[in-house]
Amino acid sequence: MAPKWRELADRIAERIRQEEDGYAPGDRLPHIRNLVADGEGSKSTVHQAYKALEAEGLVTSSRGHGTIVRRRKPLKRLGIERYDKVKWRDGDEVAFIADRVASGRAFKRGDQTQTVSLVDAPADVADAHGLPPGAPVYARARLVKEEGQPTHSLTSYYRPEHVEGTRLVDPTPGPAGKGGGYRVLYDAGYEIDHMKERIFARAATVEDVQLLQLPPGEPVVELHRTTWTADGTVVEFAIGIHAASRFAWEYDFEVPDSAKEVK
Repeated sequence: MAPKWRELADRIAERIRQEEDGYAPGDRLPHIRNLVADGEGSKSTVHQAYKALEAEGLVTSSRGHGTIVRRRKPLKRLGIERYDKVKWRDGDEVAFIADRVASGRAFKRGDQTQTVSLVDAPADVADAHGLPPGAPVYARARLVKEEGQPTHSLTSYYRPEHVEGTRLVDPTPGPAGKGGGYRVLYDAGYEIDHMKERIFARAATVEDVQLLQLPPGEPVVELHRTTWTADGTVVEFAIGIHAASRFAWEYDFEVPDSAKEVK
């Protein structure tokens, strides 16, 4: 016979999975004391049930927010298409907004917040920019949320001579003006031409768990992005940390045939 906390967790999980008359994504589960008052079990029983639901990825808990039902369908995290120049050069669809549009999800420009600081370049940042370790670089650290829930962080590192005096060193919430950071670089004479992204999964650190409000055991996907102009100048090196369950990475591209290219 299953313990009482497991039976309670299963009943709540069933309501979360129901299409109708259940708990919808974003709903707050009843406070523990309310379930105790309703006869669902002791405080310890309800607490164990909620912890089990969190470990199974159905809810997330945080101080001040309570226990919230998580979205079941992850965001599309576009590949090449998210950087289409038409989106940011000719329009105002920065990368995180492109993902939301492709996923049919709402967004606000204020879903992105940032801090900007002049720091000593870490080794990987210095290497990407061709600088000596410890050289000064601007770090623009963004946190992106959806309906108040963090989805990912992204820190871009820039050479001071490329961004000093531009909106990229302005910590105001939201993208750096119309078209975002790549439009700022474009207007400054640094039009992006090509980039390389490397992604890998890893266990979340304590800092990741706190920043992204991750449930126990959820891994993260780390992204390293290097962006060049046509003449080979590196204008951005970025490190992104993504909550693994909140994104589905999607790529659409022509299949290369290198044999044809050498003829």
